[in-house]
Amino acid sequence: MPEGPEIHRAADQIAAAIAGERAQLVHFGLPRLHPWEAQLTGATVTAVEARGKAILTRFDLGYAVYSHNQLYGKWYVRGAGLYPKTGRSLRMEIQTERKSALLYSASEIEVLSPSEEEVHPYLVKLGPDAVDPRVRAEEVIAQMEDRRFSGRNLGALLLDQSFVSGLGNYLRSEILWWSGLHPSWRPKDLDPGDRADLARWILDVTRQSYRTGGITDCPARVAEAKAQGVPRRLYRHAAFAREGLPCPECGRKLEKIEVGSRRLYLCEGCQPAPRASAAGGA
Repeated sequence: MPEGPEIHRAADQIAAAIAGERAQLVHFGLPRLHPWEAQLTGATVTAVEARGKAILTRFDLGYAVYSHNQLYGKWYVRGAGLYPKTGRSLRMEIQTERKSALLYSASEIEVLSPSEEEVHPYLVKLGPDAVDPRVRAEEVIAQMEDRRFSGRNLGALLLDQSFVSGLGNYLRSEILWWSGLHPSWRPKDLDPGDRADLARWILDVTRQSYRTGGITDCPARVAEAKAQGVPRRLYRHAAFAREGLPCPECGRKLEKIEVGSRRLYLCEGCQPAPRASAAGGA
């Protein structure tokens, strides 16, 4: 599933193509949305914004099209009337005079009024968006100290969109590796300094991924790997999807475990599990 950085980059690309432009054609590949096509065709796209892992495409009529890629959705931007060669099903098309924004394979698409947006079940539960530059570490620390989240292990918590939105599986592994924390730690078991460091890594790793198109290892190692001709999949991350390879910090082999039925990669040397007395108390 695309994570927050990928969705924000997609929203940026779509906005650059169609924001401020009149929609000459709006088409939905889902029959339940067909009644909206005539109403939105001819309206102007005012903004395209990411919210966690969802995108809101706003029109001057006051409506917003909510879309969530889930596992298989994919956005394309093409010249008006042009389509990618793909076996995917077209779910939404917004065509302007010059460009088209095309969403394939996603099924979670809705047209929302302002009042519906305010109570939308996904949008209302979102925590601070880690990609949003307005979000500060203090907000993330406050989330860790909230009783809803403070007693949950980090391996589960970092995937909860109501804690911090936009995080997903690769970011979870990377944030924990950079923080030096085992996934079984709970926020309430960390001292204030460790909570502050974790908040900083949550924002820094996620925003680096947004800037670089998904690269979360340190720029110096990435530059060295590129110069040596190392494949991208081997230098993109510090820990994620690198089972059996040496930890960039200590050289110990990275391991793959399952937390919440999702794969997680870590270094047991740099990320030791807490003692039972530290993470098992009330």
